[in-house]
Amino acid sequence: MHIVITGANRGIGQALDTTLRAKGHQVTGTSRKGGEFEHLDVTDPASQAALAKQLDTSPIDLLVCNAGVYLDKHENLAEGYAPEIWAQSFAVNVTGVFMTVQSLLPNLQLSAAPKIAIISSTMASQERAPGGAYIYRASKAAALNLGRNLATDLHHIGIAVGIYHPGWVRTDMGGSQADISVDEAATGLAARFDALSLDTTGCFENWDGRPHAF
Repeated sequence: MHIVITGANRGIGQALDTTLRAKGHQVTGTSRKGGEFEHLDVTDPASQAALAKQLDTSPIDLLVCNAGVYLDKHENLAEGYAPEIWAQSFAVNVTGVFMTVQSLLPNLQLSAAPKIAIISSTMASQERAPGGAYIYRASKAAALNLGRNLATDLHHIGIAVGIYHPGWVRTDMGGSQADISVDEAATGLAARFDALSLDTTGCFENWDGRPHAF
């Protein structure tokens, strides 16, 4: 199976890259910095086009939209949340997901059973709204909404779409006090990707398979 993972150079993306390669899959990991991974700035149309051209007619069986940023972790309501932080966050967490799906859609259509996995967050849930982190929460909620609508629009061409909360993971973003390791998250998410089908398309699930509240 050929899998493309955005943001594969660190954190959950890197763990997914390692885990899925160990399972014998062909993995194309991407990074904004390039290096050992294929270069992809998800916010840049030219970068998106370059990756699509490089992949040419290679089928993609699973596209994992993992690249994301959390820029407002330390902002406060009184004087924080500058407009540029909103713009940067949505460019990566929402528009970047859409452009990646859009640019690699022809490759997905070459697969016999294509899937898209969007890494969102529990912070996307409108039922769980403890306040704060307004930009990150709003962007992940938008990514969830995007995934749900893509699931509807892509169903007729046989592409399944799942949206996933990876857990509170011990990464630079999640912090050292988080609940689970990146390896636990990656193993759980890999199982979720395997289970995803047209029958479950549009699902919003935790890394361990439990349905997540919308």
